[in-house]
Amino acid sequence: MEFSRQRGLAADGRCKPFAAAADGTGWGEGIGLLVLERLSDARRNGHHVLALFRGSAVNQDGASNGLTAPNGPSQQRVIRQALATARLTPADVDAVEAHGTGTTLGDPIEAQALLATYGQERADGRPLWLGSIKSNIGHTQAAAGAAGVIKMVMAMRHGLLPASLHLDAPSPHVEWEDGVRLLTEAVEWPHEERPRRAAVSSFGISGTNAHVILEQAPELPDAPEPPEAPEPAAHRGVVPWVLSARGATALREQARALAAHLATAPGARPAEVGWSLIRTRTLFDHRAVVVGESRAELLAAVEALAADETHPGVVQSGTASDPRAAGPVLVFPGQGSQWQGMGAELLDASPVFAERVAACERALAPYVDWSLTDVLRGTEGVAELSRVDVVQPVLWAVMVSLAAVWAGHGVKPAAVVGHSQGEIAAACVAGALSLDDGARVVALRSRALRRLAGGGAMASLGVGRERADQLLADLGERAAEVVVAVVYGPVSS
Repeated sequence: MEFSRQRGLAADGRCKPFAAAADGTGWGEGIGLLVLERLSDARRNGHHVLALFRGSAVNQDGASNGLTAPNGPSQQRVIRQALATARLTPADVDAVEAHGTGTTLGDPIEAQALLATYGQERADGRPLWLGSIKSNIGHTQAAAGAAGVIKMVMAMRHGLLPASLHLDAPSPHVEWEDGVRLLTEAVEWPHEERPRRAAVSSFGISGTNAHVILEQAPELPDAPEPPEAPEPAAHRGVVPWVLSARGATALREQARALAAHLATAPGARPAEVGWSLIRTRTLFDHRAVVVGESRAELLAAVEALAADETHPGVVQSGTASDPRAAGPVLVFPGQGSQWQGMGAELLDASPVFAERVAACERALAPYVDWSLTDVLRGTEGVAELSRVDVVQPVLWAVMVSLAAVWAGHGVKPAAVVGHSQGEIAAACVAGALSLDDGARVVALRSRALRRLAGGGAMASLGVGRERADQLLADLGERAAEVVVAVVYGPVSS
């Protein structure tokens, strides 16, 4: 192939949309990136707004004139639809970034559609300016429309409509009128009376027509000068500094770099350094935390970490996983989390909850003589929720059903944990127990507990194991009747 004569280029290699000498457009791959956000969200998030999308429209004319031939009336309709969604008239738009392929078939049809819409009833001295970025970069295929949007946004920001290149003479196949003018040279773009507005056209080979209308970003009013902030008080108490890196060696280098930086920044406050380390740095897998009450203590710990030395103010967690990638953990409690009427309203409000409760009721039926649904609704004469062989199966069923509701909303746990009948619910949610097996375990277990009820007593102490043993020793002869059954934690037995 002779590249100077490939489709889209004239013999001299130049792309000429709407020009007489062009025989097509340059073709090549391209990419364009546009970040879209609601204006209110962008302002709330503090993002710089470059332009507004006032309106858009898309239609399809593949059946009307073939898949490769454009259709003028369809192009006019898509323009009018976009103007309607933007609540604008054709005279409100200053310029159009045309699809402008440079073909003798497509350009005249597109130009006539623009003349029939934007070219009518325009004020004197305010023609529609017409150009195409394809004269600069050729046809970037799927990115052609994005390229046109980027060009017009930048033109708005600079207040200048750039010239289309290589326009030796306007196409003789178009009946040009004063209402539409080609951008044969750069034109100043004023905006004293109204914001700058432009439209961008992009057409697909299958007959798809797209048209968007852009508007200059609104200027924000000058914000009042904020009052001078008082000098922050010195922080008192322990301050953590979090450091992370991709490996153990890199972690020590991070500590060394931090120590070197702080040596040149004597005014850096420990609390501010801690905030910056956790909020403005990426958290990698290898992590360490240095803690201290003063700058000197923290620096000593950082230097010890950099030297790979042990220090009481250094805590190294080794390799951590990203909790956002791991997903949530569901915790299922034991007896005591119930209340009268729990789940009753959800039975009516959530079909997923009601369906799962019904499945639990069928699974429990061989082992109980009461109705799960009646207990939840508080039906008169039903078994009392205060009975251990009632409350534990009911709690199990509610927890399993609530997990189904969360799953229906897309919450899939990475792990589950539970206590007492919560363990059984966790096993069912994790798939370790089937619903039928879980129902059997919780029902028979609670039935055994009812037979044992009344044979003793239990108390929870807010002390550790050693202190609990001392208290039991003080009971004298009765100490043999009491034992520490569970140690919940260092300060609870």
